[in-house]
Amino acid sequence: MTATLVRAGRWVTGHLVMFVALLVLFYMFLPIMVVVLMSFDDTADVAYQFNGFTLANWSDPCSSYGMCDAVAKSLQIGLLATVGATLLGTLMAFAMARHHFRGRSIANVGIFLPMASPEIVMGSSLLALFVSAGFAGQLGFATILIAHIMFCLSFVVVAVKARLSGMDNGLEQAAMDLYANEWQTFWRVTFPLVFPGIVGAALLAFSLSFDDYIITNLVAGQSQTFPMYVWGVSRREIPPQINVIGTAMLLVSILVVVMAEVVRRGRNRA
Repeated sequence: MTATLVRAGRWVTGHLVMFVALLVLFYMFLPIMVVVLMSFDDTADVAYQFNGFTLANWSDPCSSYGMCDAVAKSLQIGLLATVGATLLGTLMAFAMARHHFRGRSIANVGIFLPMASPEIVMGSSLLALFVSAGFAGQLGFATILIAHIMFCLSFVVVAVKARLSGMDNGLEQAAMDLYANEWQTFWRVTFPLVFPGIVGAALLAFSLSFDDYIITNLVAGQSQTFPMYVWGVSRREIPPQINVIGTAMLLVSILVVVMAEVVRRGRNRA
């Protein structure tokens, strides 16, 4: 009996980290599981109370008035903000990681300030900037896009800079020793090595842009993004189509991660 208890205790101790990790993952994904479940709910009379299974919500996700327009606007802003922030952030990361210039330390601190500042502070500051610049009556798509590029920029710079800092510079030197010029070295050695970091930064920027509510609400004017739509309708009732959009975004995220892993394993095998 004692030997059995000892073996059981060793087994539990050896698998304790795994149990804790599974518990934490379950805690993190529990709200997402609820969203997925409620996307198949056949009634919206009671918020988040499952009353029956149906596929009607998935067959007509745009039945809730104005929701698909808000989703489309969020996607447009997210994609444009991702492109702008990724381009500017990547160039800035290369400059800060590869070059020494006056004010570099100040620039490093300034990059972290938007990440450390509360969103309400950044949103109100951007609103004051747009009003002082004469855009008080023209708040909308353009001001949202500018604001999203500005607060996504810091995350892109940090992600790409971290990738550059962990890269082996000897690979570039080896390419130049093999008579590659700077342009060839960049496109054939540096860029392929940094590209995963750029892609990760772009995905992070898109997620932050699509998800943002506080800053967007302050600079949106009459425009409405998907988070603003969700907040507006949640005070009356929660259409099940909102859960459909959330589940669809989750599936797209999983697909992107799986495809990235497949590509990575294929490259490792090659």
